[in-house]
Amino acid sequence: MPDARPFLSSFHAIEEGWIDFNGHLNMGYYTVLFDRCADEAFAKLGFGPTYVATRNLTTFSAEFHIRYLREVKLGDRVRSSFHLIDHDEKRFHSFQQLYHEDGWLAATGEGLTLHIDLDGPRVAPMPEDVHARVKAMAEAHAALPRPEGIGRKIGIHRKG
Repeated sequence: MPDARPFLSSFHAIEEGWIDFNGHLNMGYYTVLFDRCADEAFAKLGFGPTYVATRNLTTFSAEFHIRYLREVKLGDRVRSSFHLIDHDEKRFHSFQQLYHEDGWLAATGEGLTLHIDLDGPRVAPMPEDVHARVKAMAEAHAALPRPEGIGRKIGIHRKG
């Protein structure tokens, strides 16, 4: 049975080429970090290079939303949680939190991932063994509180 806590990736270092002219992590590289950290969770679920090579199946991101909460700079190391919120046989909804090595929350990422048959390519059901791992993680994570910031909409909020 998977852990009833969000998956937590290893630490990843901020690379020099990722720093923008403001002296902090360029916004595009938050996506890179979320993706690298999610790759570790995906490996536990059975996705990854071997999955593509042996089954010609993979995952594609359909949508991903980031909230930038605190600056990350060169020399920092971060890791991400991966919380599986919902799933069906062809998709899963996840929420990630990017933490600085000192423990503070730098950003959140929320995504919808599609399971893909590369023969199409087209969205396709996951094989039973992989879907069972996704289902087991989702069931374990169902006991967790709903993450703050999930499902947020973008817009300018005006008073009265």
